Amino acid sequence: MLSQDEMKRIVARYALSFVESDQVIGVGTGSTAMEFLKLLADCIKRGELRNVLLVPTSSEVEYMCHVLGIADLLRQPWQIDRIDVAIDGADEVDPEKNLNKGGGGALTGEKIIDYNAEEFIVIVDETKLVDKLGRKHPIPIEVIPRYWRLVASRVVSQLGGEVKLRILERGKRGPLVTDNGNYLLDWFKLVDEPEIAEKRTKEIPGVVEVGIFSREHVHKVLVACSDGKVIEM
Repeated sequence: MLSQDEMKRIVARYALSFVESDQVIGVGTGSTAMEFLKLLADCIKRGELRNVLLVPTSSEVEYMCHVLGIADLLRQPWQIDRIDVAIDGADEVDPEKNLNKGGGGALTGEKIIDYNAEEFIVIVDETKLVDKLGRKHPIPIEVIPRYWRLVASRVVSQLGGEVKLRILERGKRGPLVTDNGNYLLDWFKLVDEPEIAEKRTKEIPGVVEVGIFSREHVHKVLVACSDGKVIEM
């Protein structure tokens, strides 16, 4: 039986078969996406992939590209007019391929890049599979800071569940601040209809983005299993 880290590496390597030379690649945020980025950098350095450009979903991706020596391939979203494929992870995947993403706080950048890609491929290990979103992780909601309490109250009154402001316990104390200078709310609720919940949450004034990614934008989910196999959803 493989460990979770081993499963992440296996699915990240499997995902390399979905990228090609001359592509603009959206690079996701999170531990599994970082494994993919490391392998991608190796392929580029060996000359197996040529003329690719990388579009980051977060400052974490930008930093790792510098560490890996491929920062010259980075392009900001305003510098490109297409994204051929986006490879990203997820915190939860339901049976219909709806996602809960953004546990690391990068949901807005991830959704913009992933939703605008010609092909959006999700890489996860089997521990991320759930019957309903919200089962293992709260759903993140990025909000304008000064209005967070009003937004939190509105989410609860209109959609139910429990909402908490995400507070950092290590390093800098206080609310987590996203790349966009916003706060994150953690919404604790099992989601029965993800596509409707995504739409209704985003209709609340003060909400920048929600971590529900509806299935209509997901082209494929690659799942690494503890027996070493990778299945495609």
